[in-house]
Amino acid sequence: MSSLPNTDLKRTLSPLMVWGLGVGYVISGNYFGWNLGLEKGGTLGMAIALFFIIILYITFTFSYTELACAIPKSGGAFDYARRALGDDVGFITGMAQNIEFIFAPPAIAFAIGSYFNIFFPGASVITIAIIVYFIFFSINVAGVKVAATFELIVTVLAVAAVIFFSSLTFQHFDFDHLKQNAFPLGWNGVFAAIPFAIWFFLGIEGVANLAEETINPKRTIMLGFGSAIFTLVILCLVTFTSSIGIAGWEAIVYKSDGATSDSPLPLAMAHIVDSHSWQYQLIIIVGLFGLVASFHGLMLAAGRSTFEFGRMNYAPAFLGKIHPRFQTPANALFVNMLLGIVALLTGKTGEIITISVFGALTLYIISMVTMLKLRKAEPELHRPFRVPLYPVFPLVALVIASVSFGAMAFFNGWLALIYFLALGLSYGVYKFWKKKQGILPSVDN
Repeated sequence: MSSLPNTDLKRTLSPLMVWGLGVGYVISGNYFGWNLGLEKGGTLGMAIALFFIIILYITFTFSYTELACAIPKSGGAFDYARRALGDDVGFITGMAQNIEFIFAPPAIAFAIGSYFNIFFPGASVITIAIIVYFIFFSINVAGVKVAATFELIVTVLAVAAVIFFSSLTFQHFDFDHLKQNAFPLGWNGVFAAIPFAIWFFLGIEGVANLAEETINPKRTIMLGFGSAIFTLVILCLVTFTSSIGIAGWEAIVYKSDGATSDSPLPLAMAHIVDSHSWQYQLIIIVGLFGLVASFHGLMLAAGRSTFEFGRMNYAPAFLGKIHPRFQTPANALFVNMLLGIVALLTGKTGEIITISVFGALTLYIISMVTMLKLRKAEPELHRPFRVPLYPVFPLVALVIASVSFGAMAFFNGWLALIYFLALGLSYGVYKFWKKKQGILPSVDN
């Protein structure tokens, strides 16, 4: 009997569960944050940004599905880049993925704490957020099927709430409200709105990190990924138009005291129903489920990303161990939780979101280069799903992601510098550690 520790994850996920996780990772983007892009670009500026970001995510998702089905491993983009472009680019890709998945949840946790604070004004937002971290750490450790079943339930509730919201607001929709002060800052506003347009979809790529835990991964990932991005595009368009159509974009950005709010749905509802009505209260309560779905789902994806880093000797080996009873990456989940709590305590949630988006765009750019390289270098690789209109889809995704990254760096210079310093420092530590220890990354593809 082998004495080697078990590093195999348990296969339990169906296409429906993968859909629930894919939509759940992202659904909070409909409930908070995206409306701040309206302050940057107005209705038209945000709409133009959103148009290109939707094209980015459709072309990227189809391209990424090819990679996920051909190389069904929990490291996602890290494993793909490592195979096509070598260890160093693989490390950079894996770190970008870790940054995205680890640093988006703290902002969502803060929003969850803020929602609770509405109902319990005496409760500390930070304390609630930390408690939420420990609760969902425990759920994730208990098993991926338990985690995915919970995610499916809260995701269905969150989607139903968006549909309910739109059914009420479209009754009061006025197209003229979309034209009010629609392009206040011109094309500069379009570029400034990009990260908020991305927030509608940030995290969908986490579906690929579940490949080793799916039943029949090649079919399951294809069905789960495709249905998830279709659902998210529809929800995004419905949320955007029904919210602004009530009273214009300013009405879902600014509160009555003139301060900005990142909760557009309650602001829109307040224009058509009383704040004490059951409809308004329902949106507030179920909005919490949307936040929980994304927080929980991104924690799950982050655990798999960090786990693969440890399993392949790109990080301390204990991160690549699984829980002997539950067969889940408990060590990776715990470390990610600690890092998330540290980020949460800084109170810089907006900045944390932006850095997370930098990580996502880096992942998108390198993944598309990876796909193009693998098509040439490994034409014989079994690809159960092939992206349509190759090479148009990956090239379009590559161009839009690159332009988006450049625009974000221009409008967020200091945060871009911090992001690059984090990547550079971690890469330097990795190279020093590998040389000093004489440990080579695993060559298992």
